[in-house]
Amino acid sequence: MIVEPRHSAEAAGQRRRVAVLGGTGFLGRPICRALADQGHTVVAVARTARDVGPGVEVRALDLAAADVDEITAVLRELDPDVVINAAGGMWGLTDAQMLAVNVTLVERLIEAAGRLPGRVRVIQLGSVHEYGLVPVDTSMPEGLPPAPVMPYGEFKLRCTTAVAEADRQGLIEGVTLRVGNVIGAGQPGHSLLGVVVGRLRDAQRAGERARLELAPLGSRRDFVGLSDVVAAVLLAATRPGAAGHVINIGRGVAASARDMVQLLIDVSEVPTDLVEAERTGPAETNWQRLDVGLAAEVLGWSPSEDLHTEMKQLWEHAGAEVPA
Repeated sequence: MIVEPRHSAEAAGQRRRVAVLGGTGFLGRPICRALADQGHTVVAVARTARDVGPGVEVRALDLAAADVDEITAVLRELDPDVVINAAGGMWGLTDAQMLAVNVTLVERLIEAAGRLPGRVRVIQLGSVHEYGLVPVDTSMPEGLPPAPVMPYGEFKLRCTTAVAEADRQGLIEGVTLRVGNVIGAGQPGHSLLGVVVGRLRDAQRAGERARLELAPLGSRRDFVGLSDVVAAVLLAATRPGAAGHVINIGRGVAASARDMVQLLIDVSEVPTDLVEAERTGPAETNWQRLDVGLAAEVLGWSPSEDLHTEMKQLWEHAGAEVPA
């Protein structure tokens, strides 16, 4: 039986009740803050209850360990119009851990959301890594058959498929945003830029010249600013026409990891020696460039032209985390 959706074109401008899973994390925290700033009722659901900011309630729940009944109970209590899944992850996790925090969580979330009396919009944050490798100088449209080459991409693709199937069955209003490589304040410490910013800050505090010895940085990927991703998520939560879509969110630009590291060094103003190792095998991802035309058409969204502001915020946030 198809459940009636809670969204309609007439309701597009209304305030919503939103549950953000992983709401204290790198993506979840700024999403919560932006939703609260727009006047929505926001609850961040995360393993550890941390303050997110004014207007955001925080509910503690270990989403990776919670069963369907536990997730259902929380959702019934919160009675959300929209559930945004900003949980999951890849950095520093084993394959088994990635499976639990991505696929298992999403499958349980879908089942729990399907038990609610109204059809809830579920926004899944997917990944550019779902596409796998493509020839250099080509773009990745949403219609490109996915062929992930790494476990994280495979797990994210399984999530996208599950959300799309649940939408087709009328259990939820499913939307997946396939997001590029995100840059911004609070960058995960295990990520390339997270490692680099940590070393630059260490050198700055020690009054020394930084030396960065890194893996080859020639692969070109689609990097996108955190604030742009947050803006896309908010539009996906409120635009009636977003339901049922998989939508790319990137800059539509293939930039080298070397360019991103150099931009961070320039922003930091820390004297640095950058040394890249010789490549000894094939690159995991040689080229990524998302086609973001559908995001403009469905969401009315477009990315910023450059990443300087995001990189500056990344640098400043890292300095605020540890007293000098």
